[in-house]
Amino acid sequence: MGRPIVLDPPDAGPEDVELLHRLGADAGDLSDGDVDAAIELASGLSLPDPGDGRTRFLWESLATLGCTDLQVARAVEPHLDARAILHEAGLDAPAGSTWGVFAAEGPGVRLRAEPVDGGWVLHGTKPWCSLADRLTHALVTAWVDDDRRGLFAVALDDPTVERAPGPWAARGLTDIVSTPVSFDGTSASPVGGPGWYLERDGFAWGGIGVAAVWFGGAVAVADRVRSVAAQRRPDDVALLHLGTLDAALSAARRALAEAARRVDAGHAAAGAGVVLALRTRQAVFDAAETVLRTADHALGPGPLVAEPDHAGRVADLHLYLRQHHAERDLVALGGQVVDGAGEW
Repeated sequence: MGRPIVLDPPDAGPEDVELLHRLGADAGDLSDGDVDAAIELASGLSLPDPGDGRTRFLWESLATLGCTDLQVARAVEPHLDARAILHEAGLDAPAGSTWGVFAAEGPGVRLRAEPVDGGWVLHGTKPWCSLADRLTHALVTAWVDDDRRGLFAVALDDPTVERAPGPWAARGLTDIVSTPVSFDGTSASPVGGPGWYLERDGFAWGGIGVAAVWFGGAVAVADRVRSVAAQRRPDDVALLHLGTLDAALSAARRALAEAARRVDAGHAAAGAGVVLALRTRQAVFDAAETVLRTADHALGPGPLVAEPDHAGRVADLHLYLRQHHAERDLVALGGQVVDGAGEW
């Protein structure tokens, strides 16, 4: 399963649709669990950066990957995000390199950046480093003092980098392993100044790109429900389920398309971009959770126990959605409303 995802069909050109077909086919041709092949696919992709005038096509590409295989999409998205971050800083990734973005924080661990002999070195542990054992490089956030974090580029084959073996008991995204990584005097190159990573416009835009992947994954689950209607005449309950799916996904699709227009029109900088990202991610998150719940009700246990593809998609999407900060992001959005964000 999987198909090209077009966010604004009336404006979609045939060339872009054909490119999305090819991208989906390339991702679909990868064997299950071949993360290295997915990373290789990412390194060879030539896709626009957000804000370059073709943001909608970028997010359509991410959604298409998500609809085809969420594990492939989960491997590709961080590489594209890292490349866009480097470009935003006026830098380029070395040819053939593969990248992750390690920016999570966790209790009991802290990664520090220290100036040494005109350069920087990293000391400490970074949690939640996805595919650290498969990538050549990463962009890593580290504390430069008690209050500020900087962003640094590191080579993951440095002998001072140590990857923890686990734990990873996930039933979704089983091959996209995230583990702690320890740095012991690892040479690091600063990317932007302290605070730049979170303050730049692209931080919000990258978060919407993740939501585009969620959207594609939700479409694939919803398509399994719709396939039942093609096999037999649906009763009223089945029609209710289809209507619920359509309303949720249509709202999410419109939110992504509108966000892309705003980014490319220059209306998503600074605070406006923060609000746009919070709203768009919440709309897609709500739609995806609605899809998971509705698919469970519509299909029952059968596909979850007898169809590996469907069961895998459901587990992958459920775990991927946990990147959203749930109620905390709604609190952040409410704070923006109090501070004057409106447009209702």
